[in-house]
Amino acid sequence: MDLRCYVYQGWQPRIRAASSRREWMDGTPERFAYRCLPLNIANAHGWEILSPCGFEAVWKGGNGVADVEVRPDPGTPAHVAPVSLFGQGTFTFHIEGLLRTPEGYNLWVGGSPNHAKDGVAPLGGVIETDWSPYSFTMNWRFTRPNHVVRFEENEPFCFFFPVERRLLEAVTPRILPIEGDEELKQQFEQWSRSRDAFHVEMGRNPPDNPSDKWQKFYYRGARADGTPGAPDHQSKLRLAEFDGAAGFHREARAAPACPVQHEAAPAPPADSREAAKLAWILASMEQLRALAPRVIERKADITAESFLAEHYAANQPVILDSELTDWPALDRWTPDYLKQLIGSREIEVQSNRGADPDFERNMADHRIRMPFDQFIDRITRADHGNDLYLTAYNSASNEAALEPLKADLGFMDKLLNREAHAPYGMPWIGSAGTFTPLHHDLTNNLLFQIVGRKRILLVPPQETPRLYNDYHVYSQIRDLAEPDIVARFPKLSGLQVHQVVMEPGDTLFIPLGWWHQVTALDFSITFTHTNFRWPNDFYATHPV
Repeated sequence: MDLRCYVYQGWQPRIRAASSRREWMDGTPERFAYRCLPLNIANAHGWEILSPCGFEAVWKGGNGVADVEVRPDPGTPAHVAPVSLFGQGTFTFHIEGLLRTPEGYNLWVGGSPNHAKDGVAPLGGVIETDWSPYSFTMNWRFTRPNHVVRFEENEPFCFFFPVERRLLEAVTPRILPIEGDEELKQQFEQWSRSRDAFHVEMGRNPPDNPSDKWQKFYYRGARADGTPGAPDHQSKLRLAEFDGAAGFHREARAAPACPVQHEAAPAPPADSREAAKLAWILASMEQLRALAPRVIERKADITAESFLAEHYAANQPVILDSELTDWPALDRWTPDYLKQLIGSREIEVQSNRGADPDFERNMADHRIRMPFDQFIDRITRADHGNDLYLTAYNSASNEAALEPLKADLGFMDKLLNREAHAPYGMPWIGSAGTFTPLHHDLTNNLLFQIVGRKRILLVPPQETPRLYNDYHVYSQIRDLAEPDIVARFPKLSGLQVHQVVMEPGDTLFIPLGWWHQVTALDFSITFTHTNFRWPNDFYATHPV
């Protein structure tokens, strides 16, 4: 089936296949909401359009157009900002695209499923997009007055999927006694008995493993007697991305003090000296790259060959989706579970991170040892700051103590080498707010996000001359998002900064030389891998 989006020059709809993840589902104990397969499938059952800007909106209570005020973030182009257009407590997004379905198919358009927003609700519609030459708008209506609603840049505001036009009218709905289908009756009653027995057993012997707290019959597509249900049962829904849409996506502006600027093309070299010629070529290439800035894409089911050609050898970051879905750690690793698993084994951690402005240069002076369970208690306290962090630099000392963690981890054989040193990676465990300042690495890195979220700002390696690199892999700049950072470091003006928020189950490839800083948004566990199947020890042969 062909689904097309036609655009005029300058139209840039940020369309993506809908994500199954929801922040509120991530926040449920042991992320149990994801055990509900119908929720997961509904979340991903279409495509989303993301807001091209951040903005606030408020409704004053009246029915007029002027009774809704929309306040876009500074620097937002007027033509992409939502507007108050129809009154009645609504505001409107214009869709930069003409969507076209095959003959006989409509588009269902509304808000993303299971993505509630306080004080405002999406309006839904069904549109005959197989013949209509008209654009449509996406509208939201306030549910109460004088309540400020905020949309972030790249937050979904529209969700759509095709539906066959005459399908519902062809349905013959009926209510029948269950005795009319004896097989269904037996299957239901067998499941009902097994479910009652399961709940009794859970009450008597609560399992330690979170995944053992639910039966999984429906999730696995099986009946209560173990026989398979539908042959095309779906436990995941992965829709194709719109071909050509990747160039329309932009990372949310993480550092508005560093807008992208386009300068005049550099002059050709004044002489033929190799250094001058190389500098001119590199500067010219950078000007060409600025015509179509890099975008960090999210991909699913990538092959080793595609990863090598498009990212590893190309020095291009990528987020890999759904690679860790079956890893037990994603369900099990709560603070209590980890304390029970590792207990009071002594570990090495970094301490007093916030007290030393040159911490990264003096890490050996800040290593302490403490029981693992006490470490977890400390970093999960509500008032904990940035003073304790178990990092990759402690991995050699902690390998024996943290050995039990490996049983809950999988292995990405298509990209990684099991025979290398530390094949299961190097852990980073810290509290919300833990911060790693701006730096680059001398190897390619693969990050597995197991617990919590992290915000990562990335800058391409060709921007190194503008990043005040004064010591080894570190910069005088600790945080690119600090207020007035450009006034203190003027070479940052025009810097291209990418922002990635890693969710549990995400994998991020950070290539060699890419500058990055990392902030944990929650209690967080990440594993870093350098044991790729391809060469990754460039520093040993070409030290800098």
